[in-house]
Amino acid sequence: MLLLMLFPVLLSCLATQAMAAGEPQKQIKTTLSASDCGKCHETQAADIESAGTKHKTSVSCQDCHTGHRPASKNNIPACSNCHQGKPHFEQKVCLSCHTNPHTPLKVTFKTPMTEPCLACHSSQIKQLRENKSKHSAKNCTDCHDVHRKIPQCTQCHKSHSADITAADCKKCHKAHMPKIVTYASDVPSNYCAACHKTEFDLLNAKKTKHSTQSCAACHQDKHKMVPNCKDCHGDKHPAGIMAKFPKCIECHKNPHDLNNWTAAPAATKEAAPKKKPKKQ
Repeated sequence: MLLLMLFPVLLSCLATQAMAAGEPQKQIKTTLSASDCGKCHETQAADIESAGTKHKTSVSCQDCHTGHRPASKNNIPACSNCHQGKPHFEQKVCLSCHTNPHTPLKVTFKTPMTEPCLACHSSQIKQLRENKSKHSAKNCTDCHDVHRKIPQCTQCHKSHSADITAADCKKCHKAHMPKIVTYASDVPSNYCAACHKTEFDLLNAKKTKHSTQSCAACHQDKHKMVPNCKDCHGDKHPAGIMAKFPKCIECHKNPHDLNNWTAAPAATKEAAPKKKPKKQ
């Protein structure tokens, strides 16, 4: 009976001695499931579950990690084993952006960079380089320190007025060519008033048809666009007057203050009666 009780201990001792002597041991092969991996690798399993994207839905732990130490010494795969065929995948050090392969689309940039962004965002880089502004000298990651992050303009720039919020900036300015100011026809005139207060106040103080129009109705589509009066008014006066004064602004000095107009100098001079010579 005593021998039977000591038999398991004896086997254990013999196995230990065999290992110490360097005798090869028979390896037991087994298949692990993702839930098995999660028992030890809790953090990685939680990351995959919360933000693994295709690393969660299209592959399992074993698809990437085909072995386990000590039997498999190199169980960290190269990204290029799966990710091939696109310019983006030609970048040399994937982990410089994708710091955690278990949350592959949570990309935080630790160092300033622009060139790697060219692989996917060539149109934005082209806009920056062809339309020079202070933004052109910046690295992409100065604004986009996290991938797909669209920063608020007011993080760096002061709003033109209290009426213009951070969300309104993009109605006129494009981030990659900020000096090319364009806007829709329904942009509120009080946005323009932030810089063009004199014109805005004049227009609203006068009871003319211009005062019922928005700024964008005349200054369409693009900042600093000056319209041709005839596009709306046609030839408002008889042909003789229009022939002498083809430019409306010769008489209507300020289109924002139409009731305050003066005859053109040429008209005043020509209309003045000729002086009779004095009798000797």
